[in-house]
Amino acid sequence: MVEQGSKTMKETPMSEAKIEDANAFAGLLHAGSGGTFMRLPSVRADAETVRQQGITAAFIGFPWDAMCISRTGTNYGPRALREASDQFGFYNANLDLNLADHYKFADCGDVAVIPGAAVRTMERAERMILEVLNGGAMPVTFGGDHSITIACARAFKKRYANPGLILIDSHFDTAVDVGGEELNHACPIARAVDAGFDPAKIVIIGTNGWLNPKAEFDYARQKGISLMPLEMVLDKGPLAVAKEARAIAGAGTDSVYLTFDIDAIDGAYAPGTGVPAAGGLTSREAIALVSELSRGGLGGMDIVEVSPPYDHDGITSRLAVRIVLEALAGTVS
Repeated sequence: MVEQGSKTMKETPMSEAKIEDANAFAGLLHAGSGGTFMRLPSVRADAETVRQQGITAAFIGFPWDAMCISRTGTNYGPRALREASDQFGFYNANLDLNLADHYKFADCGDVAVIPGAAVRTMERAERMILEVLNGGAMPVTFGGDHSITIACARAFKKRYANPGLILIDSHFDTAVDVGGEELNHACPIARAVDAGFDPAKIVIIGTNGWLNPKAEFDYARQKGISLMPLEMVLDKGPLAVAKEARAIAGAGTDSVYLTFDIDAIDGAYAPGTGVPAAGGLTSREAIALVSELSRGGLGGMDIVEVSPPYDHDGITSRLAVRIVLEALAGTVS
């Protein structure tokens, strides 16, 4: 026994003591400080809870950039999007459309990342996203680098047997691996194919020819993935390209997943990212694309590669929020 003042306490061996520190491994340095997207209620990412509360769209942060081979900082993306969302509402006066009339929203918080442990972190994320899907809600995930889509796609394939996939990106992201690492942010499309996505139902839009290796182009062509490069968007226009892409990804599929890499947008409009694209999409072209792409409905989406350290005045994070809202509006228009 040990004396402490006038009280007597039983001594606990150090080997048996449980260290209680809620912040030690909570990912707080990567995640936000508790604020939610659009000031929404916070709901646990549990299928039964999501179902009981009638949630139909849930926002999830995935503050992870450990697989980035370019400029880092995207682990702060979810925090930045939540902060930027304070300037927006769910009502669009130009459309006289209130998204809250069509969805019941909630913020399910952040994936509990394990710094340096990609496999275990992806497993955690996959389980969390699958809980939301099984609860009947559409997951909207904020990255993070583009490797986060690997977990999203794996969960989506477990929920939908025959899914379609649309990527908007300056890059193909079809690398089989990067230096032997298969969870790299250059690999999400290859991992989606590995997970069971039919390449014939995958479309990649907005690629910048100067930013991609031949091996990734060859993979896409050999697998039969539909490619709609930046020049096609400029030639045909974003609405025509979006309709064509939707027809491919949505033909006979159970649901369509949309992944949007903010570096698809010209660096003049979206500087806050790892690889700002010279001559990429304009913000208006990007908005038109997602609005039209989502008209057939989406089962899930993510927006990735927002890197706040390079985002002067927060213009990239605000554009990312706008893209999410436009995609949601398209699903109910």
